[in-house]
Amino acid sequence: MLSNTDIAELLAKQAEAETGILSRAFRRAARSAFLWPENATDLATQNRSLTELRGIGPFIEKQIRRWLDKPPPLSRKTPAIRQDFISLAEAKQLLGRKPAWAKNLCGDLQMHTRWSDGSGTIAEMADAAKERSYEYIAITDHSKGLKIAGGINESALKKQGSEVAKINSSLIKAGAKLRVLHSIEMNLNPRGEGDMSPKSLLPLDLVLGSFHSSLRRIEDQTQRYLAALRNPNIQILAHPRGRIYNYRIGLSADWSRVFAEAAELDKALEIDCYPDRQDLNVGLLKVAREHGTRISMGTDAHHPWQLQFIELGLAAALKAKISSHQIINFMSTSDLRNWVKQTRQRS
Repeated sequence: MLSNTDIAELLAKQAEAETGILSRAFRRAARSAFLWPENATDLATQNRSLTELRGIGPFIEKQIRRWLDKPPPLSRKTPAIRQDFISLAEAKQLLGRKPAWAKNLCGDLQMHTRWSDGSGTIAEMADAAKERSYEYIAITDHSKGLKIAGGINESALKKQGSEVAKINSSLIKAGAKLRVLHSIEMNLNPRGEGDMSPKSLLPLDLVLGSFHSSLRRIEDQTQRYLAALRNPNIQILAHPRGRIYNYRIGLSADWSRVFAEAAELDKALEIDCYPDRQDLNVGLLKVAREHGTRISMGTDAHHPWQLQFIELGLAAALKAKISSHQIINFMSTSDLRNWVKQTRQRS
């Protein structure tokens, strides 16, 4: 039986055999396969239309049904640019077998709003988080250096802080347990330097640092990562490899050395749970486990409904056998704040 991950690979390979509109349609469908909440095989068995699935129209449905009826041979070696991605259906199955493991998850530590390139307001993201019974979420809009994503400058960051404070005040009055953490995804250059003044970052609850440029270099990037981790203004290094499914393989490094440095500095590396990213992936998480490196999880959500992507990160951590004690999202709000405070003092 073909899994959704198998179907994604078949769709991606078909895209390579097509041109123009058809190629783009198959590529989109391949990416969408990781978002299907149910296995396509199950829908077909139940005589349901595969067009229920995101990114699937009548034409591609016919192709998938042909594969389901007569599964083609699958390559033992998936191209590296598409390796080690988990489908949402697989994640749900994995977590369903160990429901207690994710029960104490307290929050989501990366998401974007209309302040940068998201489509939801802070209040709307908070409402979605309340539905998930979270204790906290971190609003991490992009910083000013990433103009393509509407990055905000120091003045806008301060104004955003006032909005976060008002929302938290409303949450307290309503008796809600959720708190909105004011954070930022600060753009880092290849030298590990951020684009925001250190003074503007001090009032924040949390600071993520991310690389968004020079992500196709093939030479070893260990020094870049060490420099970023040593940046005193960040606590979390987000989507470290910079990989994107079937688009960019991401950077390479001496990961054992990188994770060891993070552990020494007591900083965290992130599982970006966005389906196209899933970065850190399972293979690297196993290295992180060996070094006892702290792990952060963020959906990188740009819409309220995307908070469900957290399941992909939880499943990856479960597959890598990462202890919940190693994941900062399992900390209470007070423990998380204390960790940030201690990390800043250490820097």
